Amino acid sequence: MSKRKGDLLEMHFKTAYLKLTAFYVLIVMIVSISFSVAIYKISSREINRGLGRQNRILSESPSFGSINDVLEEIREQQIEESNKRLSANLIYFNWLILILATISSYFFARYTMKPIEESYESQNRFTADASHELRTPLAAMKSEIEVNLRDSALGIKEARELLNSNLEEIAKLEKLSSALLKLASNNNGKSKASFKKISLVEAAKEASEKFSKVYTNKNIKLTNNLSESYIMGDRDSIVELISIFLDNAYKYSSSNTEVILTVRQNKDGSFISIKDQGVGIKATDLPHIFERFYRADHSRNKEKASGYGLGLSIATSLVDLHRGQIKVKSSPDKGSEFSIIFSKA
Repeated sequence: MSKRKGDLLEMHFKTAYLKLTAFYVLIVMIVSISFSVAIYKISSREINRGLGRQNRILSESPSFGSINDVLEEIREQQIEESNKRLSANLIYFNWLILILATISSYFFARYTMKPIEESYESQNRFTADASHELRTPLAAMKSEIEVNLRDSALGIKEARELLNSNLEEIAKLEKLSSALLKLASNNNGKSKASFKKISLVEAAKEASEKFSKVYTNKNIKLTNNLSESYIMGDRDSIVELISIFLDNAYKYSSSNTEVILTVRQNKDGSFISIKDQGVGIKATDLPHIFERFYRADHSRNKEKASGYGLGLSIATSLVDLHRGQIKVKSSPDKGSEFSIIFSKA
């Protein structure tokens, strides 16, 4: 069914390419033919005027006074031949324009439609992934409830266990829906009118405080290397951004390791870095880690991370909101370093 849907979608886009190509070609040819008609009329008039002046000079000469009729006939033949050549050249020229316009218009139509096609595919993929993630906890809840309802000897203890299990699944659904709403909100874009000068050091300290306890419980050392730095932005968004990367570092780091949070400023702008000594990321996964619902395969690693693969997507949208960029350095079993660079305003 999905293959058929994909084929139909591809057919619709091909039809759109052809329609857009035809539209571009029509515009080009209308302009080309209009110019050709104008050139033909102007050139014909100039040819007629030039040959008429030449024949008039000859006819006024004493030695050519008796051959006016012959000169007039020659003049008409010359004008007719010149107009035919001009007309043929313009026709050939328009045929050439038609061929070139068709080829270039098709590629331009593909280029124009490409972002729309990618956006549509991304939306479909996002919808499918979100449906799958929502269906998983719902299926677990339904299965548990159905099994327990069939048990005629269901007691209070078992009912409590069922309710607790359902609450866990509901919490997962709540977390997923919150992440989806946050991602949608960031994609719509916050008003930059609310941006103000904020301290990255203060934002980093606030984010660090949120994770100090969980880092301690896992025996991970969180080191802050902070130098005063300021940007124009939204404070809550920056705190959330740093928190996402600290949470990511926590999930994929083993006990007795270190996570270093760095903030500094130079002549080019501001810089935030979160470096861990965790499981790292394979080179094949690096191009995809910022995609929604993408989770790298850590089956060979000891660390198992929960989540829906939306954190880095949200981080990307927050960085884009502040016109920054993210860079990643990572090697399997050697850790990762995420760097966020904000250009100087």
